[in-house]
Amino acid sequence: MRQTEAADPNDRHALPVSVLLDWTLLLFPGLVWGASFFFIAEGLEALAPDGVTFVRLLIGFVTLSLVPGARGPVDRRDWVGIAWLGVLWYAFPMSMFPHAQLHVSSALAGMLNGVAPLVSVIAASILVRRLPARGVMLGLAVGFAGAVLMGLPGISAGGSEAGGILLIAVAMASYGIALTVARPLQQRSGALPTVWRALAIAVVLTAPLGAPALLHAHWSLRSVLSLLALGALGTALANVAMAVAAGRLGVARASATTFLIPVVALLLGVFVRGEQVATLSLIGAIPCLAGAWLIRRASLRAPVRVP
Repeated sequence: MRQTEAADPNDRHALPVSVLLDWTLLLFPGLVWGASFFFIAEGLEALAPDGVTFVRLLIGFVTLSLVPGARGPVDRRDWVGIAWLGVLWYAFPMSMFPHAQLHVSSALAGMLNGVAPLVSVIAASILVRRLPARGVMLGLAVGFAGAVLMGLPGISAGGSEAGGILLIAVAMASYGIALTVARPLQQRSGALPTVWRALAIAVVLTAPLGAPALLHAHWSLRSVLSLLALGALGTALANVAMAVAAGRLGVARASATTFLIPVVALLLGVFVRGEQVATLSLIGAIPCLAGAWLIRRASLRAPVRVP
């Protein structure tokens, strides 16, 4: 990613503008992805779960098509990996969340998303057949203890809520594998060209179940706006901002935006949708986020060991 030109030292406004841009790029993806669970819940008021997935992917693909950098060439050897990303990063997990949110709140779904960095580390370690560093292991232990606490009330309740939590867990596992697959692809071909093509594959895969759902939709202005935001912002522009942030700030620093996701999902779910979250789940969110932070800190201090 091309770095911005150096600021003119005589320009008093150059530095503040640059700092503002950096903070915007850092905060925007996490805020949008955190709100995505709220948008899914609102979209479910109009569409069946498979319809929500198809519409968000279609809108995201069309939006990203308007970004010139997304249509850049990719290495021919990467097409198989990109096809897998279409399944593991988009079509499959993004189908799981709307189905799960029929049974669990958007706040809890977003909070459970906090385990994504933990699952990604485990997937990477399995692929390279090497245990993580000691500091990363500590973060995994703390983070997964929090994840258990978050999911325990729903699992104890059994029934559909436990099933919803299981769907989210499966989606997180898919994300963890996908993130490991995505890294070398994005390094060779660029983040946006890779994402754009993976989205195209996901749209095709979700169309058979998602497109017919449009025939039975019950639209409202709120659901339409939510799905537009879910697709254009969450599926497309947040990826653009993340790619630019990684180029300007470095991947490790840019990834800090993911800590906002559970917090934003919780606030929107509770204060806008009026959802209730078990106290134990709220307590569990703290060690889950702490574990992700410990992993990030250990990764910054130690040499990178995964591809």
